[in-house]
Amino acid sequence: MDYRERITGLIEQINPEIVDLSIERKRGTPPSQVSSEFLTNKEQGDWAEKTLMECINQNSRNCIAVKYGRDDDIIAGEPGFREFYERYQDELDSIGKRPDLLIFDRRDFPYGQTDISHWDNDILDKTVPLAKCGIEVRSSAFLMTEYERCAQERREALLADIADAKNEILTGYSQLLREKKPELLNIVSSITDNNLDVIAFRTPSWRSSPELTRLSLLLKRLNSSLHEFSKRSYLSITPKIEDLRVVYNWIRAYNVPHFYVQMFFDKAYGISYERILHLLNRPELEGDSYSIEQDVKNQFKTTVKIKASKEANILTRIDLPEHRSELRQLGRGRLLYYVRFEQSAAALDVQAFNELFGVSL
Repeated sequence: MDYRERITGLIEQINPEIVDLSIERKRGTPPSQVSSEFLTNKEQGDWAEKTLMECINQNSRNCIAVKYGRDDDIIAGEPGFREFYERYQDELDSIGKRPDLLIFDRRDFPYGQTDISHWDNDILDKTVPLAKCGIEVRSSAFLMTEYERCAQERREALLADIADAKNEILTGYSQLLREKKPELLNIVSSITDNNLDVIAFRTPSWRSSPELTRLSLLLKRLNSSLHEFSKRSYLSITPKIEDLRVVYNWIRAYNVPHFYVQMFFDKAYGISYERILHLLNRPELEGDSYSIEQDVKNQFKTTVKIKASKEANILTRIDLPEHRSELRQLGRGRLLYYVRFEQSAAALDVQAFNELFGVSL
């Protein structure tokens, strides 16, 4: 069974409530304007893509990474944007979503350039199938190491608070709680380090005596800490559900393995599209290895949040980029200030990279 057939089999097994291929893709509506935050995020994405591409090429004798995804420097509010946007929607309907980068064996890519994003489609249709793989590059404005340190400290503080509240309830108020609500006493007594993320109860509001008031406050404190502890506390690789469909269309068109790489400001992690589909077919792993959420920062689009630290750490160090303020003038004299990032130096784990992407750099 070849790659395309494996992917088709996996995607057809996914719960249609998550990814339903029978529903026709809804064409996007061109935005009317952009914000400074949008431009900064775009620049951050360009930084991530360039940093990864250059790091691959600096560390490889056998392979070459080239730019493939569209990167037209035109934004909403500028002349010609609507036409550009509609052409992009046409492309999504015809071949799907291009990955940002392609990796070729150097023998299959005898060209003296690393940007093929504007090649004619007839040439691309002959060249793309020769690629070893495609990479969609995502970026996150976090330092992975610092985030994990803070998350661990927070979890330890919550564990201590949960244990303290539980102990005070059981040692000082167990009889009173048994009289008022024995089922709640059973819940509190059953709390262990292994079930903290699944314990939930409604907090009573007792006020008829000082003891009941104190008990209510302790239960509220315990419930609040349990709720905080159950929240996702990891940084993630973030493929959007709607993108999984258009990536599948690209795979069907070219039969080239597809991967995601999430770039943080100090490390980068990768995962294959195939593994993402395997995870979505394992609902018992939801909450541990991944979650499915409405992404507030991305127009509430449904996004798979895959625990990055469980995946392949391909860039073990990324230097913080130099950056500067930029200005863009739009119609009617509107000005947007944003941040531009310079390409960073990075350290590539060649073995981890080769194992993930199935290449030999």
